[in-house]
Amino acid sequence: MTFSIAGKTAIVTGAANGIGLAIGKLFADKGANVVLADMDEERLKAELGDLVADEGNIRYFAGDLREKLTIANLLSTTLDAFDRVDILVNASRQVMPSDPLDPDDEAVEVLLQQNLMTALRVSQAVARRMIKQAEEAPDAPAGAIVNLSSIAARRTHPELMAFSVSTAALDQMTRSLAVALAPHRIRVNAVAFGSVMSTSLMEQLRENDAYRGDIEGHTPLSRIAPPSELAEAVQYLACDASSFMTGQIMTVDGGRTLLDPVAAPAH
Repeated sequence: MTFSIAGKTAIVTGAANGIGLAIGKLFADKGANVVLADMDEERLKAELGDLVADEGNIRYFAGDLREKLTIANLLSTTLDAFDRVDILVNASRQVMPSDPLDPDDEAVEVLLQQNLMTALRVSQAVARRMIKQAEEAPDAPAGAIVNLSSIAARRTHPELMAFSVSTAALDQMTRSLAVALAPHRIRVNAVAFGSVMSTSLMEQLRENDAYRGDIEGHTPLSRIAPPSELAEAVQYLACDASSFMTGQIMTVDGGRTLLDPVAAPAH
């Protein structure tokens, strides 16, 4: 088996900054064709700059993937550029506080739409293309879908209830799609991560750097991981080296879930 993804085509959502951008750049550096998708076209242009060229292996796509037509356009853009799609990384996610006792709090609905339903619809559209490719080349690996989840799915923190609910649902979606797509040789896995220096976490630390000590104190490895470490875990699940893995939720959290401090935020 090989860890190589060279020559494969990947779609990475939520790729204008932070973790999604790190995954997209790593994949491109490893020789994959990559389409980076996000709502923020200005940020995509600023981050990718001269890396995007008609003859190169990076493209970007701007649009709201909560809309079904936008998903269809993303897939069309990918096929027009690279003829196929082998890997999907659902890295688009949103974190927001919630009040479990407030009947007017819409956080659960918002995050289920963003973190679950968008990933499901993109996965369904891409999977249909992967199934067609599998029928055309019955001896080749058909595809890999990797979802970005969180250890919040297994922890309890009242202020993060909506996020926890949406990521727990994403984990179950991962398992369900894995079983449904296994006959087509399409693997579906997820990475549940702890404290990785995402854009949202960086903003929180900018507002309150003392929060860093709280995170590190509740993490056995005593640090916050850079996005590159998470990107490498995603690459493993996307490549042929993990060809016998499907329906798995890989934990990358520096040992955070080995402890049980209920009051410590899980992100």
